[in-house]
Amino acid sequence: MSIVRAARPGAGLQPRAREAVIGYLFVAPIVVFFAIFVGVPFLRSLYLSLSEWSGFDEPRFVGLDNFDFMIHDPVFWKALGTTFLFTAVTTVLQTVLPLLLAVLMNGRWRGTVIYRTLLFIPAVISFVVTGVLWQLIYEPNLGTLNEALRAVGLGALAQPWLADPNLVVPALIVVSLWQSAGLYMLIFLAGLQGIDPTLYEAARIDGAGPAQQFRRVTVPMLRMVTGVVVLLNLINGFKTFDLIYVMTGGGPNRASEVLGTYLYGLAFGNESGATPSFGYATAISMVIFALCMIVTLAQLRTSRRASR
Repeated sequence: MSIVRAARPGAGLQPRAREAVIGYLFVAPIVVFFAIFVGVPFLRSLYLSLSEWSGFDEPRFVGLDNFDFMIHDPVFWKALGTTFLFTAVTTVLQTVLPLLLAVLMNGRWRGTVIYRTLLFIPAVISFVVTGVLWQLIYEPNLGTLNEALRAVGLGALAQPWLADPNLVVPALIVVSLWQSAGLYMLIFLAGLQGIDPTLYEAARIDGAGPAQQFRRVTVPMLRMVTGVVVLLNLINGFKTFDLIYVMTGGGPNRASEVLGTYLYGLAFGNESGATPSFGYATAISMVIFALCMIVTLAQLRTSRRASR
């Protein structure tokens, strides 16, 4: 009796070719998924960035007019500057402080698990809830921060934290640091626990103290982890929106306006008057995408060089 066998993928090909065909078949579903739900929307957004569209009629292709207007838009440049400032400061603080916390929490002393948990809890709170919470803390009249300052005799330091153009961005940076430090601390902590303990033993034998061990062993061994943390901070900084929108909406007087809040106002708010400007808002989103791509490619290139 003859037995008919079902044809297998890649049957009749050389072993390497058959493995390649099977590999492509495994990858195909995610490629199709990515193309449909990421590729197509991106191409649509790219087209809208070259169009004038109010959201009610058909988009009208205008070429590079949106980007030409962007070059002469003072609000865009102010938002871009604030975005760069917020991103630069949060990247530095949210890399250095979590690293130091991770080194501290990596020690085998009593209560580290509890402290790790307490430091990580803010990271699981949504940005919207965090924004509302810190609005109450920064409230100038009955807010927790000003009340605490008055209680200890430092009432002269009480400020309208979110209403002062000179204080609003630093106040937002503090909130971002409070929420994100715990997550990055855990990333560094995972990297620390992967370092070979014999490296520290060898450093101690050579007479290296704690500071020298940190500088000559810990920092170099966490180079790849640090790159990941820096990349995440840069991307999150460039596309920041929800925390600032909830707490200030870009105010006062655009002092905390970033690219995310500005494009949201253009598309759904009253930045462009009664008519939404989805085309121009999408053009700004393309700028955010370009910034994220630049830092990602730069980080990949740096990591590739470091791994050689």
